[in-house]
Amino acid sequence: MIAQTLIDRFEQFASPQIAEPGDPIGLQLGDPNREVKAVMTTLDVRPEVVEEAIEKRVNFIFAHHPMMFHAAHNLNLSDPQNAMYAKLLRHNIVVYGAHTNLDNANNGMNDWLAEQLNLSDTTPLLNGGIDPNTGRHYGMGRVGELAHDMTTDQFAKYCCDVFNVRGLRVISPKETHLIHRVAILGGSGGQFYQTAVQQGADAYVTGDVSYHVGHDMIAHGLTVIDPGHHIESVCKVKLQSMFIKWAAENSWSINVLASQLNTDPFSFFMRDN
Repeated sequence: MIAQTLIDRFEQFASPQIAEPGDPIGLQLGDPNREVKAVMTTLDVRPEVVEEAIEKRVNFIFAHHPMMFHAAHNLNLSDPQNAMYAKLLRHNIVVYGAHTNLDNANNGMNDWLAEQLNLSDTTPLLNGGIDPNTGRHYGMGRVGELAHDMTTDQFAKYCCDVFNVRGLRVISPKETHLIHRVAILGGSGGQFYQTAVQQGADAYVTGDVSYHVGHDMIAHGLTVIDPGHHIESVCKVKLQSMFIKWAAENSWSINVLASQLNTDPFSFFMRDN
């Protein structure tokens, strides 16, 4: 199987046309006509992930976050990012990034996150449009109902458990209430908190909330849980399962691996008192 075969099948699932404008999705590096024997799914393409791919004889890295958010201005290999590109080229590894098209796709990233919270009756948080492949409405984020009501503290602990994080940030207004209806948007979704309020969410789960936006969330009476950007790593096993299924359906002779590395740049330091 060549890399383009998997790309074509994936783009039937998550069309490039439903990506956000200007998002640098798609083929990032390498020859799409290269023969592929092993694919590795990952959240991020970092030097340690590339080393993992080389060690496991991977031909194709399929990532959620694009490897090239910013264009290279030179090929100075003393720069770690450029050195990573050179290593990928030396080892003939194809790299593809599926970012906001996967975020927007039905049964994609935000459905996977909503499933982790066990939300029911989910609908898109944001209005995206009509998917040209399926004719169905799409949109980023999800809003749905918890199986049972929770206090803010209970919900924060629940999020730690389901997302397997050691800690998270909680934004809580003075007047708290039980949480039943929840909005979630993977990645950096702080700017969309007012839509969560308009959709009747008691709590909003998203990453990378900034200081001043946090104040605005409190003013709107919205409880917000920020478990970080890395919860999107659920994509590794979800994409792996999807590709294994497609391989069986299409008789592709490929091995599909999920990266075993944690690429979260943040850790928590806990003081003694």
